[in-house]
Amino acid sequence: MRTFLQKLVEIESPSHDKAAVDRVGAVVADECRKLGADVEIIPNQQTGDLVLARFHPSPQNSQRPILILCHMDTVFPIGTLQKFPYREADGKIHGPGTLDMKSGIVIALTALANGAADSRPVWALFTSDEEIGSQTSRIHIEGLARQSEVVFVLEGALMDGSLKTWRKGGGDFHVTVKGRAAHAGGDHQAGRNAIEEMAHQVLAIQKLTDYEKQTTLNVGVIHGGTVSNVVPDEASIEVDVRVMLPGEWERIEAEMQKLKPVLDGTSLEIVGELNRPPMPYGEGNQAAFQKAAQIAKDKLGIELKAGGTGGASDGNFVAPLGIPVLDGMGAIGEGYHSEREYIFASSLEERAKLLEVLLRNW
Repeated sequence: MRTFLQKLVEIESPSHDKAAVDRVGAVVADECRKLGADVEIIPNQQTGDLVLARFHPSPQNSQRPILILCHMDTVFPIGTLQKFPYREADGKIHGPGTLDMKSGIVIALTALANGAADSRPVWALFTSDEEIGSQTSRIHIEGLARQSEVVFVLEGALMDGSLKTWRKGGGDFHVTVKGRAAHAGGDHQAGRNAIEEMAHQVLAIQKLTDYEKQTTLNVGVIHGGTVSNVVPDEASIEVDVRVMLPGEWERIEAEMQKLKPVLDGTSLEIVGELNRPPMPYGEGNQAAFQKAAQIAKDKLGIELKAGGTGGASDGNFVAPLGIPVLDGMGAIGEGYHSEREYIFASSLEERAKLLEVLLRNW
């Protein structure tokens, strides 16, 4: 497992580099073929091709498949390995994409190599653009999920090993203010300061956060102005939005569109979209977790825990379809999207065994 993980990590695969992601896809597709899967390469012009592997126990088996979701892309640019190489030390494995989520690919294929698909159909979809919103993968995720009994997502687990049974949905807004430029010394009164207007809007937007509803808005990026002696005529911000409850995105979207300029002579342009809907811990996910917990207790003698996170994944696309989804089935570690990223080496085998027993006994 470690050898295979090192091989994948050392094939750097940033989302926007199609050729790089396709190199990982070629390795994954080859491994799936070696395991006897029917492999389909789904062509993709914008980002890397997707790999769909179907493991069929027998033509007569009429059970709905279990769908495994993994992604092959990472947030790290080519060349990251030079300063953040793959290495093992003190029971940890470090390197770009070890946790998010090349270890998930290794865990999934190890479970399947051990015969986890001998008793029922298992499909595994390896996507190419999860880190940039899954714009091209989403249609395939949703189409395959609709045909499946349950979906397992091989993103990293919580630090105590808990599965991710809920996730917040995520979206964003881009707000632009237009003002009027003027000389800051000679004609200040003729200007309309876009940054001043944006300051009013930032405060109003931040106040839309509602912790009781688990809704947060974060103005994370701001741009404006050119030089200090010119009244700025334009400013813009990027706003991250996270929602948990149904209807919250629609409420926030309506509130954002109600925003009006405070200063005369300025104007607002507000554009936003929900990238991933919420994945609540509803009845379907609760039942799926209880089933998984019972299998884990009976077959492995371990107690599974349920948890969640404000971050989103491809599991968020599955939840609104009414298909049960269990996320966080991958390795245990921390340091997502940073040069502190690592996994606990022991979690590779532990999580592969967990996935194997769930697939065998579902």
